[in-house]
Amino acid sequence: MLPNYTHLQRAQPVYFAHHLLAYVEMLARDTERLADCQRRADVLPLGSGALAGSTIPLNRERVAGLLGFSAVSQNSLDAVSDRDFIVEYAAADALLAAHLSLLTEDLVLWSTAEFGFIRIGDAFTTGSSLMPQKKNPDVAEFVRGKSGRVIGNLVALLMLIRGLPMTYNRDLQEDKERLFDTVDTVRQSLTVLAAILGDVSVSAAACADPLLLPLR
Repeated sequence: MLPNYTHLQRAQPVYFAHHLLAYVEMLARDTERLADCQRRADVLPLGSGALAGSTIPLNRERVAGLLGFSAVSQNSLDAVSDRDFIVEYAAADALLAAHLSLLTEDLVLWSTAEFGFIRIGDAFTTGSSLMPQKKNPDVAEFVRGKSGRVIGNLVALLMLIRGLPMTYNRDLQEDKERLFDTVDTVRQSLTVLAAILGDVSVSAAACADPLLLPLR
């Protein structure tokens, strides 16, 4: 058991597992959103050309089947200019990154001397140049900080497409950097956070101690 908080003021006690399972629910929704993004991106744009389609006879449905696509695009202008699938993926990842930031904030708070609920392994903490005995949760803070970068990529993509005329414009070259950076950042954040969680120990005594004190 550990005390839970509202307004960062001590409130009801809950099981430690119950607290962590809240993040399981968040990540499950993130997984569903990403799967939904994949479904809408599963469209073959073959034949759209640079603008209005190809004059070469194409069996688009057969090619889609051979390549494993579920559908073919219905409008060449939309297929050329569409970046919805990138924006939607970036939005899902931005929310995922925000959830990771929430979890790392808990880890940072819980690892402080004021809370002392958990101990993060030495592999994921650093000492201070003046106070080497400290265990600063730097790696968790890096993950928390990366969320702003992912959210910024989403905003940049929305600003990129907000006022473009039909159909293709060179501005759209800017989508690659934002997309690739989002993919890499979220993948690295998930990998690192999974490793951190595998090296966290819980102090049952520290969690129980506040429960024995009267609320003020």
